[in-house]
Amino acid sequence: MEASLEIPKGGFSFDLCKRNAWLESQANYGSSSIIKKAKKTGTTIAGIIFKDGVVLGADTRATSGPIVADKNCEKIHYLAPNIFCCGAGTSADCENVTEMMASNLTLHRLNTGRECRVITAVTMLSQYLFRYQGYISAALVVGGVDSTGPSLYTIHPHGSVDQLPFVTMGSGSLAAMAVFEAGYQEGLERQPGIDLVRAAIQSGIDNDLGSGSNVDITVITPEGVQRFRNLDKAEPKYKSKNPLFYPKGTTKYYDEIISKVAIIEGDAMEQ
Repeated sequence: MEASLEIPKGGFSFDLCKRNAWLESQANYGSSSIIKKAKKTGTTIAGIIFKDGVVLGADTRATSGPIVADKNCEKIHYLAPNIFCCGAGTSADCENVTEMMASNLTLHRLNTGRECRVITAVTMLSQYLFRYQGYISAALVVGGVDSTGPSLYTIHPHGSVDQLPFVTMGSGSLAAMAVFEAGYQEGLERQPGIDLVRAAIQSGIDNDLGSGSNVDITVITPEGVQRFRNLDKAEPKYKSKNPLFYPKGTTKYYDEIISKVAIIEGDAMEQ
């Protein structure tokens, strides 16, 4: 009765911290089977700011554990006419979050009578993800052009935000970042910027098993948006010009038994 009359205290709840500490103590005693492991997902997404706008890029492989579930999925999502977003993590979470945000930004444009700013979309996304404390597995690269010029942000699943001139995310992000750090320069023209993002995504595809297939590119400028689907396609499997042929008798065997099989017509179930 006394527990039901207790006034709830404000602030954060740290009950799960006690749970996690208990799980960690059990792991120290050899009960590692109860420890939950994070699901590994695979993707390479990247973006850069060039002289006149933003270039976003992504691979097209969707995995389910060790299985390639989709060879040509689309990871660059529409948010607004001047804002697009690359998604890494759980496919369902990325689709749901970006579609919901695209709807909210449409209502925002109708209410205000002006185009959305990139920071508006980033703020709404980061607040939504922070509310779920990382349990929505959506790592996002948001880029666009508004009244302040080109902007590029990364949003992590727990809601933190980074603003940089070139960014990468996903399991192939380290390989892509190596290409950016070696080749990025301020004031890049349009075509060199596209080529740099293509090279970064291709580096992720070549060096990460969770990334693969084709390269998608989206270019956002004040004049409009250009989307290049499957700009670089995966190399076809190698086929030998001289297929192997083994003549009869190549494989040795020791015994040969030839049996005659009698075929009886009719229903086998008849008595």
